Amino acid sequence: MASTRALTSLAGALAVLPTALAGFDAGSKSNVAVYWGQNSFGQGSGPNVQERLAHYCQNTDIDIIPIAFLNGLAPPEINFANASDNCTTFPEDPSLQDCPQIGEDIVTCQEAGKTIILSMGGATYSGGGFSSEQDATAAAQNLWAMFGPEQEGSDVLRPFGSASVDGFDYDFESATSNMVPFGVELRRLMDEATAAGDKPYYITAAPQCPFPDAANKEALDGGVFFDFIMIQFYNNFCGINSFVPGQEEQATFNMQTWDDWAASTSLNPDVKIMLGVPANQGAGGGYTEGEALAAAIEWSGRFASFGGVMMWDMSQLYANDGFLENVVGALG
Repeated sequence: MASTRALTSLAGALAVLPTALAGFDAGSKSNVAVYWGQNSFGQGSGPNVQERLAHYCQNTDIDIIPIAFLNGLAPPEINFANASDNCTTFPEDPSLQDCPQIGEDIVTCQEAGKTIILSMGGATYSGGGFSSEQDATAAAQNLWAMFGPEQEGSDVLRPFGSASVDGFDYDFESATSNMVPFGVELRRLMDEATAAGDKPYYITAAPQCPFPDAANKEALDGGVFFDFIMIQFYNNFCGINSFVPGQEEQATFNMQTWDDWAASTSLNPDVKIMLGVPANQGAGGGYTEGEALAAAIEWSGRFASFGGVMMWDMSQLYANDGFLENVVGALG
């Protein structure tokens, strides 16, 4: 694995990379994010099985990879489907996985200019957040020590070794408590590190498209400073499949509502919204492709907050020839 010095040098190198290799670009309307980690296409072997993370970082059309999931916060637990087969457990904590291959791949991906976000929650998360603000703050500090930059003198267990992710993603799909103080503390720690010369860090979210989002409402309602959100426009009545081409005003597809949120409610006035879509027939309800998908992407691009497209998930995408090219073409 890379040393701390190597990672520090990498952060400096990334700062001067051209925009095309810089991962998430807050000034772009054509960011592409694809979730990795859950092998949702479901293959145990063969050409469509989920490959290790570094395999996908060779794809120059992908800018951001949220890795899923950190599905326990206190105590922390990670699960990456078949990629976890290459993990072991820590002798000091048998409930926590030690994943040096994923740590190595995170560094490889960052060297390739990808933004790697650790996604928290997922559909199976049932922790409910935190019982108090103090617990939330302590959990944020612990996760930062585990997955952020290495801290001198710390003895915390680090599943990815010396690798440091580029941020954290709120992907909670059931009720949670005290997620605002949790996010506020994460932001403080991130900004402190960046101000001291480290790389930029991001806090993101993946709410459902119905507004307001039930699971993340408190954090989205001006509580946490999000850099970008990747809205799940699938599995819901307001999904991408409800877009009606040729209509200036959309009755159901509610990108307009979320753009209004970005302008009037978001703590970050420059927050970007990414259009989340299923990457294959079995990836989520409301799968849309071809001209219909391109029309919805192009229509969404009119909004100031629009930042690109998110897809669920990598295994589904790679089993669906031509879909990524369709998305990239629509983004221009």
